Amino acid sequence: MRNLLSGVRVLDFTRVLAGPYASMVLADLGAEVIKVELPGQGDEARGFGPFQQGESAYFMSVNRGKKSVTLDLRTLRGQELARQLAGKCQVLIENFRPGSMARFGLGWEELHRRYPALVYASISGFGQTGPYAGRPAYDVVVQAMSGLASITGHPGLPPVRVGSSIADLSAALFGVIGILAALARAREIGEGQQVDIAMLDCQVALLENAVARYQVTGQVPGPLGSRHPTITPFQFFEAADGHLVIAAGNDGLWKRLCATVGLPALAEDPRFATNALRTQHHAQLEELLAGALRPQTVAHWCRVLEEAGVPCGPICDIAQVVADPQVRVRGMITSQVHPRAGEVVMPASPLKFSATPVEPGAPAPLLGQHTGEVLRGLLGLAEGELEELRREGVV
Repeated sequence: MRNLLSGVRVLDFTRVLAGPYASMVLADLGAEVIKVELPGQGDEARGFGPFQQGESAYFMSVNRGKKSVTLDLRTLRGQELARQLAGKCQVLIENFRPGSMARFGLGWEELHRRYPALVYASISGFGQTGPYAGRPAYDVVVQAMSGLASITGHPGLPPVRVGSSIADLSAALFGVIGILAALARAREIGEGQQVDIAMLDCQVALLENAVARYQVTGQVPGPLGSRHPTITPFQFFEAADGHLVIAAGNDGLWKRLCATVGLPALAEDPRFATNALRTQHHAQLEELLAGALRPQTVAHWCRVLEEAGVPCGPICDIAQVVADPQVRVRGMITSQVHPRAGEVVMPASPLKFSATPVEPGAPAPLLGQHTGEVLRGLLGLAEGELEELRREGVV
């Protein structure tokens, strides 16, 4: 069975997380991804822990299904080989600082002239334009500058980083959306285009109602802990042996919640008659609910609330998530056998299709593992030419 992106070849000049995650999603969908790395060094993520048998688990978790080719883009021969490889691909992804690819002779304008149908995706911290375009960026920088950190954490305490690299990952996913849209148009009209993805843009796009609240009320949103800004109760609560989340998102669920936790009178309390009033009086409401919930266990409350149809769940740690029966049945934890690291466990693709299964490809490549295969197969280089390139340090 052909995969959804069978026949699509991607030339991948990305490293660390945002770009590699995007190209991994494309690889999961069946694209052939050729990852270009610096000889002897490779993607700097290869040096990030934790390590399994000397191999970076971080790197392996976001680079499955790819081929690794080493090319020194600082050399004229390496640049020319990269340009030739671009001509054999439908998509190019890079996440260098703006201007870097042009210095290697691999910028959008030059490659578009050579290969008009090529889709060229650039993922950077701040985009290809604007006063911040040349700045370096990492996930935590963008979390801070996007306003996300200012609304994350607890009131009166210092801002905190979201627990996953959400700025990198959102840029990766928006990048994939942009690439697929541009690829569809290129197939239709034969003309590719540049997809300009900024981590800051993507994080601002995900601020959802924070911007709307500021514009409507004139008040600058701040951190609320686990509480939702406009729906109450919609947050974490402490039980006898841990924490759970309760999300009573409408008046009907609110009444069921009151009856289930043994506080039926709250449903008739005028302070809590509507969601707007519950949000206005959230502090008093939280205190009343907390007192009722604290004596019983998380398992007790999840059972009785589920029976009542009130959305809820335990606060799971990562070990519990990995072992969770729903996560397992959905195939969200997978493993691969790496030639050096052995069995590597990682999250699987969440994409499920009725006719085309998404299966993880080969494990993450060793540095330069496919250099000979790709340069011989796509560019027709002879073994003697490859040996010369190796001697010169080009590959």
